[in-house]
Amino acid sequence: MEANGTEEIKKPLLQPPSDSVAITIPEPVHNFDKKTRKYIPKLVTAKKLKETIEDAGFPVDEFPEQEIAVCRLQIKGMACTSCSESVERALQMVNGVKKAVVGLALEEAKVHFDPNLIDTDDIIEAVEDAGFGADLISSGNDENKVHLKLEGVNSLDDVKIIQSSLESVEGVNHVEMDLMENKVAVTYDPDLTGPRSLLHCIQETGGSSKSYQAILYVPPRRRETERQHEIEMYRNQFLLSCLFSVPVFIFSMVLPMLHPFGDWLEYKIYNMLTIGVLLRWILCTPVQFVIGRRFYVGSYHALRRRSANMDVLVAMGTNAAYFYSVYVATKALTSATFEGQDFFETSAMLISFILLGKYLEVVAKGRTSDALAKLTDLAPETAHLLTLDSDGNVISETDISTQLLQRNDMIKIVPGEKVPVDGIVIDGQSYVNESMITGEATPITKRPGDKVIGGTVNENGCLIVKATHVGSETALSQIVQLVEAAQLARAPVQKLADKISRFFVPAVVLVALITWMGWFIPGALGLYPRHWIPKGMDKFELALQFGISVLVVACPCALGLATPTAVMVATGKGASLGVLIKGGNALEKAHKVKTIVFDKTGTLTVGKPEVVSVMLFSSVSMEDFCNLASTAEANSEHPIAKAVVEHARKLSQGSGSNTEYFAEAREFKVHLGAGVSGKVGDKMVLVGNKRLMKTYDIPVYSEVENYISENEQLARTCVLVAIDGKVAGAIAVTDPVKPEAIRVISYLRSMGISSIMVTGDNWATARAIAKEVGIEKVVAETDPLGKAEKIKDLQMKGNTVAMVGDGINDSPALVAADVGIAIGAGTDVAIEAADVVLIKNNLEDVITAIDLSRKTISRIRLNYVWALGYNILGLPVAAGILYPFTGIRLPPWLAGACMAASSVSVVCSSLLLQSYKKPLQVQVTQGQTPQPTST
Repeated sequence: MEANGTEEIKKPLLQPPSDSVAITIPEPVHNFDKKTRKYIPKLVTAKKLKETIEDAGFPVDEFPEQEIAVCRLQIKGMACTSCSESVERALQMVNGVKKAVVGLALEEAKVHFDPNLIDTDDIIEAVEDAGFGADLISSGNDENKVHLKLEGVNSLDDVKIIQSSLESVEGVNHVEMDLMENKVAVTYDPDLTGPRSLLHCIQETGGSSKSYQAILYVPPRRRETERQHEIEMYRNQFLLSCLFSVPVFIFSMVLPMLHPFGDWLEYKIYNMLTIGVLLRWILCTPVQFVIGRRFYVGSYHALRRRSANMDVLVAMGTNAAYFYSVYVATKALTSATFEGQDFFETSAMLISFILLGKYLEVVAKGRTSDALAKLTDLAPETAHLLTLDSDGNVISETDISTQLLQRNDMIKIVPGEKVPVDGIVIDGQSYVNESMITGEATPITKRPGDKVIGGTVNENGCLIVKATHVGSETALSQIVQLVEAAQLARAPVQKLADKISRFFVPAVVLVALITWMGWFIPGALGLYPRHWIPKGMDKFELALQFGISVLVVACPCALGLATPTAVMVATGKGASLGVLIKGGNALEKAHKVKTIVFDKTGTLTVGKPEVVSVMLFSSVSMEDFCNLASTAEANSEHPIAKAVVEHARKLSQGSGSNTEYFAEAREFKVHLGAGVSGKVGDKMVLVGNKRLMKTYDIPVYSEVENYISENEQLARTCVLVAIDGKVAGAIAVTDPVKPEAIRVISYLRSMGISSIMVTGDNWATARAIAKEVGIEKVVAETDPLGKAEKIKDLQMKGNTVAMVGDGINDSPALVAADVGIAIGAGTDVAIEAADVVLIKNNLEDVITAIDLSRKTISRIRLNYVWALGYNILGLPVAAGILYPFTGIRLPPWLAGACMAASSVSVVCSSLLLQSYKKPLQVQVTQGQTPQPTST
């Protein structure tokens, strides 16, 4: 690209293929023309171009709004909270970065940035400048992206031909060529094209002169690859360090006590330098400077950022031991009388134990995302693609990769196979096991018209399914994306660790210095008995050992891992149970909930109203009455309207009547919260509640009132039908209560949580439903905004409120609540308004969400007890507070082992959440009736 004589620059990964902006500039003669101008984002912005044109006296139309791009990075080299904060600060200081979140346990960063100012290379460079490694995991336009391996490409011209051909395909947004590997990555709009169309395009590009081929290429999962590489690296470094440090330990601690090896090691080579000291020096040096190089690198970058982390503590402690030992060895070499104790074994063993701890920690951390990995692996690799003729008959069947499926494809699913993508059953009947997605153990019957979810298992029948959601749009992909985002989000309780980490390492260094002075100065002044000093040491060496132990025993890593590892395990476990929790913030709020507000229709009730009785109050026939009512209701999406239409259809089929049907109601109008109205033929029909009748001044006589009252006492909703200004009849509709509702409300009461029902239905029906399920507080005849106001009133009284709704009509209330719980989301898992998404339409999962949040927060607190308690107890012992009374002291190498053990213990503590069981499920398996129990 040439712009103002500047050579082509690298295009940002998240930008469209061309750095250009199209604007409409009216000419002076009023002839509108569309001008396209190329520009370099790093030199000038599109907004500046617009302002310049307007300053010249020309208005600018069709100016494109600049979107904020998002990318995810794998961060390497983070050891503790101080590291993650350093990466976050480095990213936020980059011009163009709008928001950056770094997760320590996940070892990832999510960055929101302006692609007109920076690209992903700049972001990676900023991370590397801060002293950490970074790899791009995904960018914002990766949601519908296919990777292809090219064959028959032999020159640059071939590459340009293929790229140009792909860019000309409708729906292709971006083409990224890899010339070295002959690979291409194409970002596309699934509504317009798909992977198979792109493969076909490449094959047709060559024509008769050239033959190009392309096959699907699946890039390796970078996170798993990096994790495995990290595990192998720490394992190899630990084993290599043991190769040197174990002999050092034996030469220092074991052989001196065994005859004649002890005498041999004490043999003086020159002056006071012995064979044992020389061997320990030789063996320790590779451990200190080759294997321990990572601690020097980490310390350098940390100090350059004016911060301190675990690497600084380890480097200071090992350097103090190593260089003092070098001083002792050098002094022994040059003096015929000097006697001193070296600490080479301290340096070598300390590094070995820390590497062992890091190895165990990385292995344990890898298990925290096991649930997420299992979800990712649910989708099958291949699918049976059907080709149909115009009459719907199967012409051919082909096995293709699941990643090549496109929207509206027809696929066959035989018994025992997994459903490859989300879709709708077109033909066949079967039972589908959805437990891996929803947590529901009972197989679900699937018939034509029912939805199926990718990753679920077809059990006993053959199904023909039409694909509706593919790639990143499937429920499985959205669940994985939601859980990954939740694991990256920082919980408020994490702030404690963040605050401590800012002064933790400097404070430990200060304590170590005070410890050394506190032992050395009194020793020099003779303030404590000489027998306190171990044989072979002097007061300086004793003080130095205590100071080094303080440096290496402190562990900021355990504090940093306490919250994110627990959140990772909990969100992954929740996802496997059909409960999607959007991060640590939602977890922390959910455990405080004391009041839950339930919607009625579709939440406490099944959500499928049925007509149970019809009463006429005029001379119109039953069939005409139902036909008129159903025609008026046909355009309404309300569940009650659908029940009326369905009842009329069944009535007509049952009678076999040929009564005239009116195609559509004219002048149709929806009256929010009241009903509908419209002209059916030459008649004006109103269908709704008493409020609608009052609006049109239609009298409701006593016999109608009595019918309404009788049905409302039975928890039924009455729909009045007025024809030409008179109430012609009433329809009683019931929506049965969910079978688990009574048990759930009772269990919540035992958990100390009060339940309230809010509904737009009438008071009598609402009270009857509430009485049936055991809810005492009811708010009825309210609109969606009224539900949100009720929640705000409860919050004003100091309550932490959760709202349970279907995630559609209840969006204002879900947003207003402290915790919004969308129930029965099915395949629509990306509900922005909710903090918790329940895939199944089962109220028991409300209890699971609250109980899991309580268990998780308790686990986080226990982790903090482990981490803080370890440091609070370990530091005084390392400083020698027990030594004068008991003779117990903590050698530096043992202090390093303790430090490593603290991180591993915190991660293992979080892993115990993987054994979580649903509370109501536990009661059933124990043979108890699922009645509430005290908690």
